[in-house]
Amino acid sequence: MNATPEVAEAARSEAEQFRRVAEEAREVRDHHRGELETIRDERERLRATAETARGVSEEARLAAETARHAEEDARVAAEAARHSSEEARMAAEDARHAVVDTVRATAETLHASLEQMKIVEEMRRTLREIRDVNKLDSH
Repeated sequence: MNATPEVAEAARSEAEQFRRVAEEAREVRDHHRGELETIRDERERLRATAETARGVSEEARLAAETARHAEEDARVAAEAARHSSEEARMAAEDARHAVVDTVRATAETLHASLEQMKIVEEMRRTLREIRDVNKLDSH
């Protein structure tokens, strides 16, 4: 079977057109492959960003938890300080009462000593008078 030149030319033309379509399809496929790679890279970058964000979020949560514990510790310390302050105030009040009682007891003791001194002085005066009377009698 001999092909006529027109049929052969048509077959060559059709083969050339098929080759061009195949080449265009390869170019489209390569272009799509590049775009898919770009999409995969972008997805990986977004995954890494999400992982970083998750890590930062976890650090923030831990920092908030630490701050909450510190706040609770500060509240407990403030309460303890308030109790200590109240105890110190009561101790100072007790000490003030003790000082007042001591001053009062000292004043009473001094008053009693003064009264005793007055009595001793009165006894001396009486003794001198008795001696003076005895001296007069003996002369």
